[in-house]
Amino acid sequence: MLNKEISKIIKSRKSVFPKDFNGQIISDDVVLELLKSANFAPSHKMTQPWHFKIFSRFSKNILLDEIFRINERITENKKNKLQANFEKTSHVICICMKRSKNLLPEWEEIASTAMAVQNLWMACVGSEIGGYWSTPKYIEKLNAFLGLREEDKCLGFFYLGAHKSTRSRDINRASIKDKIEWFS
Repeated sequence: MLNKEISKIIKSRKSVFPKDFNGQIISDDVVLELLKSANFAPSHKMTQPWHFKIFSRFSKNILLDEIFRINERITENKKNKLQANFEKTSHVICICMKRSKNLLPEWEEIASTAMAVQNLWMACVGSEIGGYWSTPKYIEKLNAFLGLREEDKCLGFFYLGAHKSTRSRDINRASIKDKIEWFS
């Protein structure tokens, strides 16, 4: 009845923090394959609002310089932490949402973009590639740098990196029974 392999993949999806990456570079071909999985997310009227801006190698430094520029009051400690995260990360993917001309509700397009990210995340399961979605407070200040239209949004960064973590994902979740209400 249910596909247990898919359930296992869903339950195995985990966040891997940039501090846990090993600095190894993931090939662009592998990143493209991961993003192909993201592209199969559902969207109302097939608007497919997700759009990814990918920074790797030298371009990560350009993005980092812009982050420092727009955050004039960033502390030296936070600068060092962010720089260390960028150094250990293979690719920083800016998760963007392009609004459709169909004028669908914004939340639907945000949800579709989030589902694309979830597909990307699940495509990493079972490999030595991990990811972490972060949405810093200053994210809207990057819109011009990213070349986004006024109606578009950057929803955060997806840090993608190689890791050797063997930690199991053993999170104590509340029972689903406490989160549902049946009507007959």
